Amino acid sequence: MNIIWKRTLRTSSSERFLAQRDGKDVAAVDIHYLTNGHVSGTAILLREAGWKQEDVSGLLSSLDDHFLPDVDLAQGNLTYTVVIGDIMGNFEATVESP
Repeated sequence: MNIIWKRTLRTSSSERFLAQRDGKDVAAVDIHYLTNGHVSGTAILLREAGWKQEDVSGLLSSLDDHFLPDVDLAQGNLTYTVVIGDIMGNFEATVESP
């Protein structure tokens, strides 16, 4: 699996990553660092990327290996919710003119 990870957002307690394959976005993962040392993530797999159930563990392990050295699925201090879907658009707050 040739995935390239790009960090797109970082706060003191969370991060967002985009997974790219062949120059195209194929997944997004939001990571939240909890005060008890655990990490909880939501992985959104883009339907058009053709993900299969057997691909998921490799994708999550890739992110874990590159960016999460202190936690691990096998240790029980890292959990993910995985969904598959389509991008509907970006919605941003706008300031209305008086």
